[in-house]
Parts: sequence; C-alpha cells; structure tokens
Amino acid sequence: MAAGRRLAALSLLLSCACLISSQQIDPLLYEEQLLWVSGAQGEVSTYRIPLLSFTSKGSLLAFAEGRKSSASDVGAKFIAMRRSTDKGATWSPTSFIVDDGTERDGLNLGSVVVDEETGSVILVYSVCFHLFLCEPSSTMMVESRDDGLSWSPPRNLSVQLGVKTFAPGPGFGIQKRYMPAKGRLVVCGHGNIEGDGVFCILSDDHGLNWYNGAALKSIPYNQKKRPQDFNPDECQPFEMSDGSIVINVRNQNRYHCPCRVVVRSYDGGLSLPIDDLYFDYTLVDPAVAAGAMQKDGVLYFTNPSNEIHRVNLTLRWSETNGTSWDNKAVQIWAGPSGYSCMTSLDSGSPEDRKYIFVIYEKGHRDYDETISFAKIHLYGGR
Repeated sequence: MAAGRRLAALSLLLSCACLISSQQIDPLLYEEQLLWVSGAQGEVSTYRIPLLSFTSKGSLLAFAEGRKSSASDVGAKFIAMRRSTDKGATWSPTSFIVDDGTERDGLNLGSVVVDEETGSVILVYSVCFHLFLCEPSSTMMVESRDDGLSWSPPRNLSVQLGVKTFAPGPGFGIQKRYMPAKGRLVVCGHGNIEGDGVFCILSDDHGLNWYNGAALKSIPYNQKKRPQDFNPDECQPFEMSDGSIVINVRNQNRYHCPCRVVVRSYDGGLSLPIDDLYFDYTLVDPAVAAGAMQKDGVLYFTNPSNEIHRVNLTLRWSETNGTSWDNKAVQIWAGPSGYSCMTSLDSGSPEDRKYIFVIYEKGHRDYDETISFAKIHLYGGR
C-alpha cells in the first residue's frame, strides 16, 4: 500500500514538473544573421526557398535556390548550401551543390531528410516542374554521406516513382522514429496547379528505393481551379509521439478560410484519411510555405501571419497537440517575409532543449531580398 502511495506521489510530482516546465515557454529572438542576400553574390539574381536541418552529427545545414537570372520560379538555378559546426554561430562560405546549367525550367527545392540510422543527408527536389518548354517533370535526389561536405551526382527517382509532376516540400522530410514503419523515410510535397494536392513518397531502405504513398488530391482534380476550390499545396510533415504523421498544408485557393489545412496519417504515410482533415483558423495564412515541427511535446509553427500579404513572420506554439495555440505569439519580423523552415537539435542535452532555429525569407520592400537565420531561445522571454 505504501508503495502504491509512493508511486502516486511520484506521478503527481512528475505531472507538476511537466506543468511547470510547460508554463516556462516564452520564446525570445536570441540571435539573427543573414545567410544570403539576393543580387549581391556572384552569378545569382535571387535566393529563395530556404531549408534548414541538423545532421546526425550535429552540423547545421542551410539550403536555398540560387535563381540565376531572375526571381521567377522557372529558369536555371543552383542549389546553394552553407554549413555550420557550431549551431549557427559561424557558417562556411556558400557552395553550389547542384547546378542545372541553362535549363529554361530548372530545379525547384525541395525537402531535406536525415537518416539517423546511416547518418546520410538526402535532398529531394524537382526539375521541369512547371513543364515550361520541357517535359517530363522529374523527381531528383542527391545524397551526402560525410555530414554535408560532399554530395553524390543527381539521381532521377522518376524511374521508380513514375512520371509525375511532384514538388517536394519545401521543408524537411522525416525518418519515422516510432511504429508503424519505424525507420521509414517520408517526403511530402505537392503537384502542379491543375493536378495539385498533397503527395508523399516513401523509402524503407534508406533512400535506395522509393515508392508512392499517400495522396490527398485537389477538387476538381486535374482540372482548372477557381477561387475557393479545394487545392492543398506546399506542406510540412512532422511525426507525433504516437507514431502518426501530421502534415501542415498551404491552402492555395483559400478553401473554407484564409488559414492552414491540417491532415494526419496513422499508417506511416500510406494514406491521408479525409476524416482526419481540419482547418486551423488560428493559423491565418496568405497562402505560403510555412514551418512546422514538434519538439518535446510542443508544436511550433512559423509563417507570415496575415490573411493577404506576406508580412509579419510569426512564431506560434501549442502545448495541446495543435488543438489550441498559445496567445503569446512572437513576431520574428514585422516586414515582408515569405517561406520559412524550422529545425532543432534533439541531442537530449538540457542546452539543446532550449533552442529552435528558423530560416526564412526576409526583406524591407520585398520578401525575397534576403534569407535570414534566427536562433530562438524557448525560455528567453522570462
């Protein structure tokens, strides 16, 4: 009986400790620095579509499209990368890890996924996505097995996936940490305007072979869209502790609301049941790629928090698995701001539990003037 009381007391103590810990979340913009400036570095006109991820060894990798001749989504591009071995304090010079030459409809980023079991970093992107003076569209992959120092030649995954117009992310892909399908690599993205929707590709052998998984198609599918049609687009998946995959989705045509669409897969990315789809009215959105992730049981979300304009990059957090969001949203940047991506280092150390990292498009007149890196102290506002 005494043992039972001790167990109950311990359970109460732990629950109180968790409650105290959760109440301490009060994010503060701790440090910020520009990683890329459009029009100011060599052969690049505009830097866009930022991605960010830690490797299994703790290096921080930042990626972006280096658009060679204009800010347009079509045209020739580089994949630009910078690497940090001190959690973003200092960075390597820019390296161009992929160059599509002079393609009229070149590459588009993309998702980065880290295989914790092998240590490899996989970057998935598309080529000829817009079918502008080229065909067919292809899904491509490059891989680093030395912590981002060198990269494999591009590999065309369309041989395995079939010819489809698929744009990964932009953001990060995941490796499942929990059952079902523990160890599976999951990369989700979207289709073209007419054939839009959320689509996931999966690998159960560390990226050697890929196959098509879940599909949440737009309505009407493969037909021209009108305002307020259901048109899910760019998306960010993350895994919950119950093994389900939550995908936070751009609501391209503002179906139902100017806010985010949220869907969930319970079978490792094989399906996205419509029964588990909902609209998150708190996450107002101007139709943009946003950052979303889960860390230590708390959900974090970044986007330009505005119904119409890409301004006001804001960090929100939820301690209720997304059923509600804390009222203390933190404004990272008031001005023009676009796409964003988040990451954190899950080493288990008390120090690494304090921080999340955000990369985003930032400007004074236009959101694509620079790409900025922000370090957020989760308990720094107290």
